[in-house]
Amino acid sequence: MDLPIKTIQEQLNQLLDDLDAAYPLTEDTLLVIGTSTSEVAGHHIGTNGSNEIAEAIYQVLAKKKEKTGMKLAFQCCEHLNRALVVEKETARNDRAEVVAAVPIRKAGGAMAAYAYRKMNNPVLVEAIQADVGIDIGNTLIGMHLKKVAVPLRSEVKKLGEAHVTLAFTRPKLIGGMRAVYEKLQEHE
Repeated sequence: MDLPIKTIQEQLNQLLDDLDAAYPLTEDTLLVIGTSTSEVAGHHIGTNGSNEIAEAIYQVLAKKKEKTGMKLAFQCCEHLNRALVVEKETARNDRAEVVAAVPIRKAGGAMAAYAYRKMNNPVLVEAIQADVGIDIGNTLIGMHLKKVAVPLRSEVKKLGEAHVTLAFTRPKLIGGMRAVYEKLQEHE
């Protein structure tokens, strides 16, 4: 990969800013991140995981987490059934079922393994319903987003060499012709 780490971090910062503009990132927000560090480096997914790229991505996400209070969930690869690395408190608060595994580069992926080592009290959970997501390298995070996911367009189409997709969620619109989707004044 010829792209400097600094450029990757700048791209990710822009992606996070775009996501924050569409769906404000707060302490109530859960962000799921699926990352193929191999794809970021220009290789086929799962073939050349990079701790250096994982560290660079984690640093940017940790700074944004510190600034906004959002919670992070790092998706593992298919060898761990796309389980997620989260803080134990997040698992408890979201009532997510903890599973017994520790991600490593070859089973979980470089990004998830790095996050597991850096988080304060990490656990793996089988599934979660995140508010927003960043899919870096076509890692298929959709199963971990709330039911109604909305794709978000950004000027940044790639992180390094990896295709990037952003998404935020919204509540389901239920009902029929008589349903009202905007909040009513209390006196109505």
